[in-house]
Amino acid sequence: MGVPLRKNVQFQLLWLGGAVSQLGTTITTLAMPLLVVALTGSYFLPGVIAGARAAALLLTLMPAGVWVDRWDRRRTLVWSQSVQALAAALLAAAILTGHAYVVVFVALAVVDGVCTAFAGPARTAAIQAVVPQDQLTTAYAQEEARGHAARVAGPPLGALLMAVGRAVPFVVDALTFTVAAICAWFAKIPARGELKPRQRMHHDVKDAARWLWHQTGLRNLTIIFLVLNLLGGASILPVLALVASRGGSGLDTGLVLAGIGVGGIIGSLLSPRVSLAPGKLMVAVLVVFGACNLAMALPFGVFWPFVPLALTAVVTPLINVSVSALHSALVPEDMMGRLDAVSTLASRVLTPLAPALGGLLAGMFGGAVALVAFGALILVTAVAAAFTDLRTPAPQPS
Repeated sequence: MGVPLRKNVQFQLLWLGGAVSQLGTTITTLAMPLLVVALTGSYFLPGVIAGARAAALLLTLMPAGVWVDRWDRRRTLVWSQSVQALAAALLAAAILTGHAYVVVFVALAVVDGVCTAFAGPARTAAIQAVVPQDQLTTAYAQEEARGHAARVAGPPLGALLMAVGRAVPFVVDALTFTVAAICAWFAKIPARGELKPRQRMHHDVKDAARWLWHQTGLRNLTIIFLVLNLLGGASILPVLALVASRGGSGLDTGLVLAGIGVGGIIGSLLSPRVSLAPGKLMVAVLVVFGACNLAMALPFGVFWPFVPLALTAVVTPLINVSVSALHSALVPEDMMGRLDAVSTLASRVLTPLAPALGGLLAGMFGGAVALVAFGALILVTAVAAAFTDLRTPAPQPS
């Protein structure tokens, strides 16, 4: 019997650092667009800034995954989070000195996206190194819980800090990344075993892509995640349009969206107890997502979408935890960074299109019609998934 996860100091340090830094990120997720709109009067420019960060993240993922597999995992995590702390501090300084130009926001958003591309695979590889295989599901459930808790607390805290001072949310963000870097530094992440000889980067990427391609069930799950991320992400703006069309205020919209965080916390607590195979679980998740999208369009008032949103958020951690634990159990240690990058890119490459797609349909036909359309498409995906080979190999005991 190994050390209980709650006494695994290395994992708990990684978790604490991730929880604090993610809270800071969710604080600035609201504060940044509020500030840019206040400074420029434009609702388009915050989208440009967010798009620049997303593009930098996606473009950097592949080389970052390769380098994570070559470099020391702890140092990579420490340096990436330290640079993110510096970027947030520079943005706070620019705001305080009156130099908060859009180009500054864009440049520092790009830096943050690049650092996130390194921190994500490094974190995944570090968790694989410090958590025993039989505790991976519980570990990833704890990871999911911190993310959803941050989504509940971050936005209102961001609004509160903005009221204190425009630079305050970014100062707090810099402090949270500093704490995360310190936690990663003190986490005793084991050194890698003997590494394979280095080869050209594109060969390293091909090795990871080839491994994923030959894992039929995981490959097909990744493709379904691609569709779900696109359609699920596209549903957010129609929800905003729906609440507004029913006379809801900005505060009402925030309360409705809080359903995502509340449901996510519940789902994170339930996920270690769910033993359904990932393939069957994915079909069930798609059915819930599709049905809830349709249900949101029902004319039950301003706050009704809170309920279906919470239900979709309950099942999201179930599939995320199941597949993440499976990846960590099956993927060779010297390929974890690359595989995390390959699978993340493959499942999210269309995600930057989601807001534009959702906004387009909501603007043309209204939020309710857009939600019905996306719900129907998700249910069609569920039917296709039911007839797709989603079987995955059982992890071998370590």
